[in-house]
Formats: sequence, C-alpha cells, structure tokens
Amino acid sequence: MTDDIVKDSNGTPLSDGDSVHVIKDLKVKGTSVTLKRGTLIKNIRLTGDEGEIECNADKVKGLVLKTCFLKKA
Repeated sequence: MTDDIVKDSNGTPLSDGDSVHVIKDLKVKGTSVTLKRGTLIKNIRLTGDEGEIECNADKVKGLVLKTCFLKKA
C-alpha cells in the first residue's frame, strides 16, 4: 500500500474501518441495485489507489467505490 492519504469529497482523510455516506445515487454495474444518496456504508477498507475504497453494502458485497462520491460520516 502506498503512503498516499485517501480523502473523501470534502477533503477529510479516510482510514480503514470508517463509515461514509454516499452523496449521489450510484448504479452498481452488473446488478439492478442503486445505492441511494445518503446510504451509510460502514467499515470501509482502503485500497492501493487513493481514489477508491472497498466496502460491502446491504445487498452487494465486494464493492469498489470512488471517493469523490463519498462523505465521511
């Protein structure tokens, strides 16, 4: 993993285990699920890319989300 600091859409640093809110409705590729604005995602995991995080949502496991669509809770 790199030493880059992962930040949300507001510039707040994120770390493993944080909770984030989705700030825009997001269609999940390969499914009929849409993550609605305001959805709380708990226990995120950082990836090697400072622009992405891994997480599990209600109905979808193993999601990779871009940090520009997230806000720290």
